[in-house]
Amino acid sequence: MAALPEKFTERMRRELGDAYPDFIASYEKPPVRGLRVNTLKISPEEFAGICPWELEQTPIMPEGFIVRGAQNVGRHPFHAAGLFYMQEPSAMSAAAASQANGSGLKVLDMCAAPGGKTGGIAARMRGRGVMIANEIVPRRAKLLAQNVERLGLTNSAVICERPDNIAARLPEFFDIVAVDAPCSGEGMFRKDEGAIAEWSPEHVSACAERQKLILASAAECVAPGGSIIYSTCTFSRDENEGVIEDILNKRGDLTVEHMERLYPHTSCGEGHFVCRLRRSGAPDRGRKYARIKENTDKKQLALLSDLLLSTQENSLPEGSLFVKNDSIRLIPREMPEAVLSLHPVACGVELGLLKKGRFEPSHTYCMAELGQRFLRRLEFEPDDPLLAAFLAGGAVPCPEDWRGWSAVCVRAGRGSYPVGLGKAVEGTMKNHLPKGLYIN
Repeated sequence: MAALPEKFTERMRRELGDAYPDFIASYEKPPVRGLRVNTLKISPEEFAGICPWELEQTPIMPEGFIVRGAQNVGRHPFHAAGLFYMQEPSAMSAAAASQANGSGLKVLDMCAAPGGKTGGIAARMRGRGVMIANEIVPRRAKLLAQNVERLGLTNSAVICERPDNIAARLPEFFDIVAVDAPCSGEGMFRKDEGAIAEWSPEHVSACAERQKLILASAAECVAPGGSIIYSTCTFSRDENEGVIEDILNKRGDLTVEHMERLYPHTSCGEGHFVCRLRRSGAPDRGRKYARIKENTDKKQLALLSDLLLSTQENSLPEGSLFVKNDSIRLIPREMPEAVLSLHPVACGVELGLLKKGRFEPSHTYCMAELGQRFLRRLEFEPDDPLLAAFLAGGAVPCPEDWRGWSAVCVRAGRGSYPVGLGKAVEGTMKNHLPKGLYIN
Protein backbone atom coordinates (compact mmCIF):
# COMPACT_ATOMS: atom_id res chain seq x y z
CA MET A 1 0.00 0.00 0.00
CA ALA A 2 1.20 3.51 -0.83
CA ALA A 3 2.11 5.90 1.97
CA LEU A 4 -0.85 7.85 3.36
CA PRO A 5 -0.80 11.62 2.73
CA GLU A 6 0.91 13.43 5.59
CA LYS A 7 -1.77 16.10 5.90
CA PHE A 8 -4.41 13.36 6.08
CA THR A 9 -2.65 11.52 8.92
CA GLU A 10 -2.06 14.80 10.79
CA ARG A 11 -5.76 15.62 10.61
CA MET A 12 -6.83 12.14 11.68
CA ARG A 13 -4.40 12.23 14.63
CA ARG A 14 -5.98 15.47 15.85
CA GLU A 15 -9.53 14.22 15.37
CA LEU A 16 -9.16 10.70 16.80
CA GLY A 17 -6.80 11.38 19.70
CA ASP A 18 -6.21 8.18 21.68
CA ALA A 19 -7.98 6.09 19.02
CA TYR A 20 -5.51 7.14 16.31
CA PRO A 21 -3.02 4.24 16.84
CA ASP A 22 -5.83 1.70 16.31
CA PHE A 23 -6.99 3.59 13.22
CA ILE A 24 -3.58 3.74 11.60
CA ALA A 25 -2.85 0.12 12.49
CA SER A 26 -5.93 -0.92 10.49
CA TYR A 27 -4.07 0.02 7.31
CA GLU A 28 -1.69 -2.88 7.90
CA LYS A 29 -4.61 -5.28 7.48
CA PRO A 30 -6.10 -6.39 4.14
CA PRO A 31 -9.29 -4.67 2.95
CA VAL A 32 -12.59 -6.31 3.84
CA ARG A 33 -14.82 -7.63 1.06
CA GLY A 34 -18.55 -7.96 1.41
CA LEU A 35 -21.69 -8.97 -0.42
CA ARG A 36 -25.36 -8.21 0.01
CA VAL A 37 -27.80 -11.01 -0.71
CA ASN A 38 -30.51 -9.90 -3.13
CA THR A 39 -33.62 -10.70 -1.12
CA LEU A 40 -35.82 -10.04 -4.15
CA LYS A 41 -34.66 -13.45 -5.33
CA ILE A 42 -33.36 -15.50 -2.39
CA SER A 43 -33.27 -15.32 1.41
CA PRO A 44 -29.99 -14.67 3.27
CA GLU A 45 -30.32 -18.02 5.05
CA GLU A 46 -30.79 -19.99 1.84
CA PHE A 47 -27.95 -18.18 0.08
CA ALA A 48 -25.59 -18.76 3.01
CA GLY A 49 -26.37 -22.47 2.71
CA ILE A 50 -25.31 -22.70 -0.94
CA CYS A 51 -22.63 -19.99 -1.20
CA PRO A 52 -19.26 -21.42 -2.34
CA TRP A 53 -17.31 -18.96 -0.19
CA GLU A 54 -16.91 -18.44 3.55
CA LEU A 55 -19.44 -15.92 4.84
CA GLU A 56 -19.82 -14.01 8.08
CA GLN A 57 -22.97 -11.98 8.69
CA THR A 58 -22.41 -8.29 9.36
CA PRO A 59 -24.08 -6.45 12.24
CA ILE A 60 -25.17 -3.76 9.76
CA MET A 61 -27.97 -5.61 7.98
CA PRO A 62 -29.13 -9.25 8.04
CA GLU A 63 -28.67 -9.61 4.29
CA GLY A 64 -25.10 -8.29 4.46
CA PHE A 65 -22.05 -10.55 4.74
CA ILE A 66 -18.29 -10.37 4.92
CA VAL A 67 -16.93 -12.76 2.31
CA ARG A 68 -13.60 -14.58 2.50
CA GLY A 69 -11.76 -16.75 0.01
CA ALA A 70 -13.81 -15.52 -2.93
CA GLN A 71 -12.21 -15.83 -6.34
CA ASN A 72 -13.64 -14.69 -9.69
CA VAL A 73 -16.85 -13.62 -8.01
CA GLY A 74 -18.19 -11.76 -11.04
CA ARG A 75 -17.82 -14.90 -13.16
CA HIS A 76 -19.92 -17.12 -10.91
CA PRO A 77 -23.40 -18.12 -12.18
CA PHE A 78 -24.97 -16.92 -8.90
CA HIS A 79 -23.69 -13.44 -9.75
CA ALA A 80 -25.04 -13.66 -13.29
CA ALA A 81 -28.41 -14.68 -11.82
CA GLY A 82 -28.48 -11.58 -9.59
CA LEU A 83 -28.53 -13.49 -6.31
CA PHE A 84 -26.06 -11.09 -4.70
CA TYR A 85 -24.27 -7.78 -5.12
CA MET A 86 -20.64 -7.27 -4.09
CA GLN A 87 -20.61 -4.31 -1.70
CA GLU A 88 -18.13 -3.03 0.85
CA PRO A 89 -19.70 -3.89 4.24
CA SER A 90 -19.76 -0.46 5.86
CA ALA A 91 -21.36 1.01 2.72
CA MET A 92 -24.43 -1.10 3.53
CA SER A 93 -25.14 1.30 6.40
CA ALA A 94 -26.89 3.75 4.05
CA ALA A 95 -29.54 1.23 2.94
CA ALA A 96 -29.92 0.08 6.54
CA ALA A 97 -30.49 3.68 7.67
CA SER A 98 -33.13 4.29 4.99
CA GLN A 99 -35.81 2.35 6.91
CA ALA A 100 -37.36 1.49 3.54
CA ASN A 101 -40.12 -1.09 3.56
CA GLY A 102 -42.62 -2.58 1.15
CA SER A 103 -45.43 -0.07 1.73
CA GLY A 104 -45.32 1.70 -1.65
CA LEU A 105 -42.68 4.35 -1.08
CA LYS A 106 -41.38 6.79 -3.66
CA VAL A 107 -37.57 6.75 -3.47
CA LEU A 108 -34.83 8.68 -5.27
CA ASP A 109 -31.20 7.56 -5.25
CA MET A 110 -29.58 10.81 -6.34
CA CYS A 111 -26.00 9.55 -6.92
CA ALA A 112 -26.71 5.93 -7.64
CA ALA A 113 -23.97 4.29 -9.75
CA PRO A 114 -22.91 1.55 -9.69
CA GLY A 115 -26.11 0.54 -7.86
CA GLY A 116 -25.29 -0.99 -4.48
CA LYS A 117 -27.49 1.33 -2.47
CA THR A 118 -30.21 1.36 -5.13
CA GLY A 119 -30.39 -2.42 -5.01
CA GLY A 120 -30.23 -2.55 -1.21
CA ILE A 121 -33.09 -0.10 -0.72
CA ALA A 122 -35.17 -1.49 -3.59
CA ALA A 123 -34.91 -5.04 -2.20
CA ARG A 124 -36.43 -3.80 1.04
CA MET A 125 -39.27 -2.19 -0.95
CA ARG A 126 -40.19 -5.69 -2.21
CA GLY A 127 -41.05 -4.49 -5.72
CA ARG A 128 -43.64 -1.99 -4.48
CA GLY A 129 -43.66 1.76 -4.94
CA VAL A 130 -41.19 3.58 -7.19
CA MET A 131 -37.38 3.65 -7.18
CA ILE A 132 -35.73 6.29 -9.38
CA ALA A 133 -31.96 5.90 -9.62
CA ASN A 134 -29.95 8.80 -11.01
CA GLU A 135 -26.38 9.00 -12.27
CA ILE A 136 -25.13 12.16 -13.94
CA VAL A 137 -22.25 10.50 -15.86
CA PRO A 138 -23.70 8.69 -18.93
CA ARG A 139 -21.14 5.85 -18.92
CA ARG A 140 -21.82 5.12 -15.26
CA ALA A 141 -25.58 5.42 -15.81
CA LYS A 142 -25.37 2.54 -18.30
CA LEU A 143 -23.49 0.43 -15.73
CA LEU A 144 -26.15 1.31 -13.16
CA ALA A 145 -28.89 0.17 -15.56
CA GLN A 146 -27.09 -3.15 -16.11
CA ASN A 147 -26.94 -3.80 -12.36
CA VAL A 148 -30.60 -2.83 -11.91
CA GLU A 149 -31.42 -5.34 -14.68
CA ARG A 150 -29.30 -8.13 -13.16
CA LEU A 151 -30.84 -7.65 -9.73
CA GLY A 152 -34.32 -7.96 -11.22
CA LEU A 153 -35.83 -4.64 -10.10
CA THR A 154 -39.32 -4.18 -11.54
CA ASN A 155 -40.32 -0.83 -10.00
CA SER A 156 -37.36 1.29 -11.09
CA ALA A 157 -36.25 3.93 -13.56
CA VAL A 158 -32.63 4.87 -14.28
CA ILE A 159 -32.08 8.49 -15.30
CA CYS A 160 -29.04 10.60 -16.21
CA GLU A 161 -29.66 14.12 -14.97
CA ARG A 162 -28.34 17.00 -12.87
CA PRO A 163 -29.67 17.05 -9.29
CA ASP A 164 -31.08 20.56 -9.63
CA ASN A 165 -33.04 19.55 -12.73
CA ILE A 166 -34.56 16.62 -10.87
CA ALA A 167 -35.58 19.00 -8.09
CA ALA A 168 -37.19 21.32 -10.63
CA ARG A 169 -39.20 18.47 -12.21
CA LEU A 170 -40.10 16.51 -9.08
CA PRO A 171 -40.26 18.94 -6.12
CA GLU A 172 -41.42 17.48 -2.79
CA PHE A 173 -42.18 14.17 -4.49
CA PHE A 174 -40.12 11.52 -2.68
CA ASP A 175 -40.56 9.81 0.66
CA ILE A 176 -36.85 8.96 0.75
CA VAL A 177 -33.95 10.63 -1.05
CA ALA A 178 -30.60 8.86 -0.81
CA VAL A 179 -27.45 10.91 -1.45
CA ASP A 180 -24.29 8.84 -1.49
CA ALA A 181 -22.30 11.90 -2.40
CA PRO A 182 -19.14 11.94 -4.55
CA CYS A 183 -16.36 12.45 -2.04
CA SER A 184 -12.59 12.46 -1.47
CA GLY A 185 -12.70 8.70 -0.90
CA GLU A 186 -10.62 8.45 2.27
CA GLY A 187 -12.46 5.24 3.11
CA MET A 188 -11.06 3.75 -0.11
CA PHE A 189 -7.38 4.19 0.80
CA ARG A 190 -6.87 0.63 2.03
CA LYS A 191 -8.02 -0.94 -1.23
CA ASP A 192 -7.38 1.75 -3.86
CA GLU A 193 -4.01 3.46 -4.15
CA GLY A 194 -5.49 5.72 -6.81
CA ALA A 195 -7.63 7.36 -4.11
CA ILE A 196 -4.45 8.12 -2.15
CA ALA A 197 -2.80 9.69 -5.20
CA GLU A 198 -5.83 11.92 -5.89
CA TRP A 199 -6.23 13.16 -2.31
CA SER A 200 -5.40 16.71 -1.26
CA PRO A 201 -6.89 19.26 1.16
CA GLU A 202 -8.05 21.23 -1.89
CA HIS A 203 -9.82 18.16 -3.25
CA VAL A 204 -11.59 17.71 0.10
CA SER A 205 -12.79 21.33 0.04
CA ALA A 206 -13.99 21.06 -3.56
CA CYS A 207 -15.92 17.88 -2.72
CA ALA A 208 -17.57 19.56 0.26
CA GLU A 209 -18.83 22.44 -1.88
CA ARG A 210 -20.25 20.05 -4.48
CA GLN A 211 -21.89 17.95 -1.76
CA LYS A 212 -23.66 21.00 -0.36
CA LEU A 213 -25.20 21.72 -3.77
CA ILE A 214 -26.35 18.11 -4.24
CA LEU A 215 -27.83 17.95 -0.75
CA ALA A 216 -29.67 21.25 -1.33
CA SER A 217 -31.32 19.70 -4.42
CA ALA A 218 -32.17 16.58 -2.40
CA ALA A 219 -33.91 18.76 0.18
CA GLU A 220 -36.08 20.23 -2.60
CA CYS A 221 -37.04 16.72 -3.75
CA VAL A 222 -38.09 15.23 -0.41
CA ALA A 223 -41.75 15.47 0.59
CA PRO A 224 -42.90 16.79 3.99
CA GLY A 225 -42.50 14.00 6.51
CA GLY A 226 -39.90 12.29 4.29
CA SER A 227 -36.23 11.59 4.92
CA ILE A 228 -32.85 12.21 3.32
CA ILE A 229 -30.08 9.63 3.72
CA TYR A 230 -26.73 11.39 3.27
CA SER A 231 -23.64 9.22 3.13
CA THR A 232 -19.99 9.28 2.08
CA CYS A 233 -17.04 6.91 2.14
CA THR A 234 -14.73 9.54 3.62
CA PHE A 235 -13.67 10.65 7.12
CA SER A 236 -13.42 14.39 6.53
CA ARG A 237 -15.55 16.46 8.86
CA ASP A 238 -15.88 19.10 6.12
CA GLU A 239 -17.56 16.52 3.86
CA ASN A 240 -19.69 14.96 6.58
CA GLU A 241 -20.87 16.90 9.64
CA GLY A 242 -19.91 20.17 7.93
CA VAL A 243 -22.24 19.49 5.01
CA ILE A 244 -25.05 18.49 7.38
CA GLU A 245 -24.58 21.66 9.44
CA ASP A 246 -24.71 23.75 6.26
CA ILE A 247 -28.10 22.33 5.17
CA LEU A 248 -29.51 22.65 8.70
CA ASN A 249 -28.54 26.33 8.75
CA LYS A 250 -30.28 26.89 5.43
CA ARG A 251 -33.38 24.75 6.04
CA GLY A 252 -35.32 25.07 9.25
CA ASP A 253 -37.57 22.15 8.29
CA LEU A 254 -34.81 19.49 8.57
CA THR A 255 -33.60 17.74 11.70
CA VAL A 256 -31.02 15.01 12.30
CA GLU A 257 -32.67 11.70 13.21
CA HIS A 258 -29.66 9.40 13.01
CA MET A 259 -25.93 9.93 12.42
CA GLU A 260 -22.97 7.58 12.68
CA ARG A 261 -19.36 7.21 11.63
CA LEU A 262 -17.84 3.86 10.79
CA TYR A 263 -14.05 3.55 10.80
CA PRO A 264 -11.94 0.59 9.63
CA HIS A 265 -10.81 0.00 13.24
CA THR A 266 -14.33 0.14 14.72
CA SER A 267 -16.48 -1.55 12.05
CA CYS A 268 -16.52 -4.50 9.68
CA GLY A 269 -15.46 -2.52 6.63
CA GLU A 270 -13.42 0.30 5.16
CA GLY A 271 -15.35 3.14 6.79
CA HIS A 272 -18.46 5.21 6.07
CA PHE A 273 -20.49 8.18 7.26
CA VAL A 274 -24.28 8.14 7.23
CA CYS A 275 -26.89 10.62 8.42
CA ARG A 276 -30.69 10.46 8.22
CA LEU A 277 -32.43 13.83 8.07
CA ARG A 278 -36.17 14.16 8.57
CA ARG A 279 -38.24 16.90 6.97
CA SER A 280 -41.01 18.26 9.15
CA GLY A 281 -44.66 18.23 8.15
CA ALA A 282 -47.25 15.64 7.26
CA PRO A 283 -47.02 13.80 3.93
CA ASP A 284 -49.71 14.66 1.39
CA ARG A 285 -50.87 11.18 0.36
CA GLY A 286 -53.66 12.60 -1.76
CA ARG A 287 -51.40 14.75 -3.91
CA LYS A 288 -52.04 14.28 -7.62
CA TYR A 289 -49.35 14.15 -10.29
CA ALA A 290 -49.08 13.12 -13.93
CA ARG A 291 -48.17 9.47 -14.43
CA ILE A 292 -46.84 7.64 -17.47
CA LYS A 293 -49.79 6.58 -19.61
CA GLU A 294 -50.20 3.47 -21.70
CA ASN A 295 -49.65 4.05 -25.40
CA THR A 296 -49.91 0.61 -27.00
CA ASP A 297 -52.20 -0.14 -29.93
CA LYS A 298 -54.28 -3.28 -30.54
CA LYS A 299 -51.73 -4.86 -32.87
CA GLN A 300 -48.90 -4.40 -30.36
CA LEU A 301 -51.03 -5.83 -27.57
CA ALA A 302 -51.86 -8.87 -29.69
CA LEU A 303 -48.18 -9.48 -30.46
CA LEU A 304 -47.29 -9.07 -26.80
CA SER A 305 -50.05 -11.48 -25.78
CA ASP A 306 -48.65 -14.07 -28.20
CA LEU A 307 -45.19 -13.65 -26.70
CA LEU A 308 -46.39 -13.99 -23.11
CA LEU A 309 -48.56 -17.01 -23.80
CA SER A 310 -45.58 -18.76 -25.35
CA THR A 311 -43.13 -18.04 -22.51
CA GLN A 312 -44.91 -17.94 -19.14
CA GLU A 313 -47.70 -19.60 -17.22
CA ASN A 314 -49.52 -16.58 -15.78
CA SER A 315 -50.52 -13.09 -16.85
CA LEU A 316 -48.51 -9.96 -16.15
CA PRO A 317 -48.74 -8.08 -12.86
CA GLU A 318 -50.32 -4.64 -12.92
CA GLY A 319 -48.57 -1.82 -14.70
CA SER A 320 -48.72 0.47 -17.70
CA LEU A 321 -47.52 -0.78 -21.09
CA PHE A 322 -45.39 1.81 -22.83
CA VAL A 323 -43.85 1.54 -26.30
CA LYS A 324 -40.95 3.63 -27.60
CA ASN A 325 -38.52 2.87 -30.42
CA ASP A 326 -40.04 -0.61 -30.86
CA SER A 327 -39.38 -1.44 -27.18
CA ILE A 328 -42.35 -2.37 -25.00
CA ARG A 329 -42.02 -1.84 -21.27
CA LEU A 330 -44.09 -2.59 -18.21
CA ILE A 331 -44.03 0.58 -16.10
CA PRO A 332 -45.19 0.83 -12.47
CA ARG A 333 -48.50 2.70 -12.36
CA GLU A 334 -47.03 5.16 -9.83
CA MET A 335 -44.10 6.16 -12.09
CA PRO A 336 -44.23 9.95 -12.66
CA GLU A 337 -44.43 11.22 -16.23
CA ALA A 338 -41.63 13.67 -15.42
CA VAL A 339 -39.14 10.79 -15.63
CA LEU A 340 -39.52 10.87 -19.42
CA SER A 341 -38.00 14.37 -19.47
CA LEU A 342 -35.01 13.44 -17.24
CA HIS A 343 -32.93 11.54 -19.80
CA PRO A 344 -34.11 8.04 -18.88
CA VAL A 345 -31.66 5.22 -19.56
CA ALA A 346 -34.20 2.58 -18.53
CA CYS A 347 -37.72 2.63 -17.11
CA GLY A 348 -39.71 -0.28 -15.72
CA VAL A 349 -39.13 -3.72 -17.25
CA GLU A 350 -38.45 -4.06 -20.94
CA LEU A 351 -40.61 -6.98 -22.03
CA GLY A 352 -39.37 -7.18 -25.58
CA LEU A 353 -38.49 -5.56 -28.87
CA LEU A 354 -40.64 -5.40 -31.99
CA LYS A 355 -38.75 -7.25 -34.73
CA LYS A 356 -40.15 -8.25 -38.12
CA GLY A 357 -43.77 -8.17 -37.03
CA ARG A 358 -43.33 -9.93 -33.66
CA PHE A 359 -42.05 -9.20 -30.18
CA GLU A 360 -38.77 -10.79 -29.16
CA PRO A 361 -38.39 -11.06 -25.35
CA SER A 362 -35.62 -9.08 -23.69
CA HIS A 363 -32.94 -10.05 -21.19
CA THR A 364 -34.48 -7.60 -18.72
CA TYR A 365 -37.79 -9.49 -18.91
CA CYS A 366 -35.96 -12.75 -18.24
CA MET A 367 -34.04 -11.45 -15.22
CA ALA A 368 -37.01 -9.70 -13.59
CA GLU A 369 -39.23 -12.71 -14.24
CA LEU A 370 -42.08 -10.56 -12.90
CA GLY A 371 -43.02 -13.10 -10.26
CA GLN A 372 -44.11 -15.55 -12.97
CA ARG A 373 -42.91 -19.03 -13.93
CA PHE A 374 -41.52 -19.66 -17.39
CA LEU A 375 -43.16 -22.51 -19.28
CA ARG A 376 -39.72 -23.92 -20.07
CA ARG A 377 -36.74 -23.70 -17.73
CA LEU A 378 -33.50 -25.37 -18.75
CA GLU A 379 -31.78 -25.87 -15.39
CA PHE A 380 -28.11 -26.54 -14.62
CA GLU A 381 -26.01 -26.99 -11.50
CA PRO A 382 -23.66 -24.02 -10.95
CA ASP A 383 -20.57 -26.06 -11.84
CA ASP A 384 -22.03 -27.67 -14.96
CA PRO A 385 -19.75 -27.09 -18.00
CA LEU A 386 -22.85 -26.64 -20.16
CA LEU A 387 -23.92 -23.65 -18.05
CA ALA A 388 -20.43 -22.18 -18.42
CA ALA A 389 -20.71 -22.70 -22.18
CA PHE A 390 -24.06 -20.88 -22.27
CA LEU A 391 -22.74 -17.96 -20.20
CA ALA A 392 -19.83 -17.72 -22.64
CA GLY A 393 -22.31 -17.26 -25.49
CA GLY A 394 -22.61 -20.82 -26.75
CA ALA A 395 -25.61 -22.97 -27.63
CA VAL A 396 -26.43 -25.95 -25.40
CA PRO A 397 -28.56 -29.10 -25.85
CA CYS A 398 -32.19 -29.19 -24.71
CA PRO A 399 -35.13 -31.66 -25.04
CA GLU A 400 -35.97 -32.45 -28.67
CA ASP A 401 -39.66 -31.59 -28.27
CA TRP A 402 -39.05 -28.07 -26.93
CA ARG A 403 -39.86 -25.13 -29.18
CA GLY A 404 -39.52 -21.40 -28.59
CA TRP A 405 -38.25 -19.14 -25.86
CA SER A 406 -36.96 -20.63 -22.60
CA ALA A 407 -35.25 -19.43 -19.44
CA VAL A 408 -31.79 -20.89 -18.87
CA CYS A 409 -31.34 -21.20 -15.11
CA VAL A 410 -28.82 -22.05 -12.41
CA ARG A 411 -29.97 -24.25 -9.54
CA ALA A 412 -29.44 -22.72 -6.09
CA GLY A 413 -30.85 -24.26 -2.96
CA ARG A 414 -34.53 -25.05 -3.32
CA GLY A 415 -34.97 -23.00 -6.48
CA SER A 416 -33.49 -22.14 -9.85
CA TYR A 417 -32.81 -18.66 -11.19
CA PRO A 418 -32.59 -17.35 -14.77
CA VAL A 419 -29.24 -16.22 -16.14
CA GLY A 420 -30.55 -15.52 -19.65
CA LEU A 421 -32.88 -16.46 -22.48
CA GLY A 422 -32.45 -19.15 -25.06
CA LYS A 423 -34.56 -20.32 -27.98
CA ALA A 424 -35.15 -24.04 -28.40
CA VAL A 425 -34.87 -25.40 -31.94
CA GLU A 426 -34.67 -29.16 -32.64
CA GLY A 427 -32.84 -30.13 -29.48
CA THR A 428 -30.57 -27.07 -29.33
CA MET A 429 -30.97 -24.08 -27.03
CA LYS A 430 -29.71 -21.15 -29.08
CA ASN A 431 -28.10 -18.43 -27.03
CA HIS A 432 -29.79 -15.02 -26.67
CA LEU A 433 -27.61 -13.50 -23.95
CA PRO A 434 -26.56 -9.92 -24.76
CA LYS A 435 -22.98 -10.15 -26.05
CA GLY A 436 -21.77 -7.64 -23.49
CA LEU A 437 -22.71 -10.08 -20.72
CA TYR A 438 -20.74 -13.07 -22.00
CA ILE A 439 -18.47 -14.62 -19.35
CA ASN A 440 -15.49 -16.04 -21.22
